[in-house]
Amino acid sequence: MRQIGKWLFGAAAVVAAGVAAIAPASAQGWPTQRITIVVPFGAGSVTDILARIFADEMGRRWNQQVIVENRPGLAGTAAVAKATPDGYTLMVTSNGHTVAGLVTKERPFDPVKDFAGITRLGSAPLFLITHPDVPAKNLKEIIELAKKDPGKLNFSSPGLASTTFIAGAQFRRVAGINIVHVPYKSAPDAVTAVIRGDAQLYFAPINLARDQSQAGKVRAIAAATATRIPELPDTPTFTEAGLKFVYDSWFGLMAPAAVPQAIRDKISKDWADAIKTPDVANKLKAQFLIGVTDTPAQMDKIVADETAQLTETFKSAGIGAQ
Repeated sequence: MRQIGKWLFGAAAVVAAGVAAIAPASAQGWPTQRITIVVPFGAGSVTDILARIFADEMGRRWNQQVIVENRPGLAGTAAVAKATPDGYTLMVTSNGHTVAGLVTKERPFDPVKDFAGITRLGSAPLFLITHPDVPAKNLKEIIELAKKDPGKLNFSSPGLASTTFIAGAQFRRVAGINIVHVPYKSAPDAVTAVIRGDAQLYFAPINLARDQSQAGKVRAIAAATATRIPELPDTPTFTEAGLKFVYDSWFGLMAPAAVPQAIRDKISKDWADAIKTPDVANKLKAQFLIGVTDTPAQMDKIVADETAQLTETFKSAGIGAQ
């Protein structure tokens, strides 16, 4: 009996040692096959373009095929949450991911618990723009006007889960003003509404804010960034204009929750190296994006903190899941 016990103990030790040896080795050897990056947005979107920049660069670095699969909507995100956590299914998404549970009741995933953060890939600076006929020339005057006539000013967006809506809702909360959200079917429609004067405010990306303000069709009021942006050097940041408000519109890389830490670390480090190269830097600049990197732990914290913060923002605005 004692001999059998010794044999069982020895066998268990061998198996345990084998598993311990295999797990780190598989992580260190990754990747050994094709990687699929799911994008829960349509082809041609900023998220899609950034995912393809990442895929092209990493395919060369890893000497493996990296493909981008567009699966718009919650179905794409849910597929990643349920995928095998081996690092061969990843997702590039926007920070709209953090409000998925706030705008949709029928949500087959938890945006925090079901995903492992890897890194942000880039950010898109946003500018508050107004129609030229709005009787306010700067941020201070806009806030004063909104407080003088609550509910008179409105801001447009492509919908509740959009970056532009989140920016507008956060601005409304921080400034303590009552401005009305008007959703449109698409970003072009939301922009056109401001150009026509149907809406007064919109949070626009660099290229749109620059081009339309130079054409005199809108007025660029303030940048929701920590520092001024070279493309619009005369436009102050919100902080410079008197309101402590920074909104980082980011795009990030995530994986199923149980993906090995070693794989997350490798991908994060490889992207940090990639954005230092002129080729990747130029591709990002052409899309008016700023390359960003984080450790996986930092990315997890960003998603968790922003989800919690936006939950409060949505509650204060009386917005519930639909």
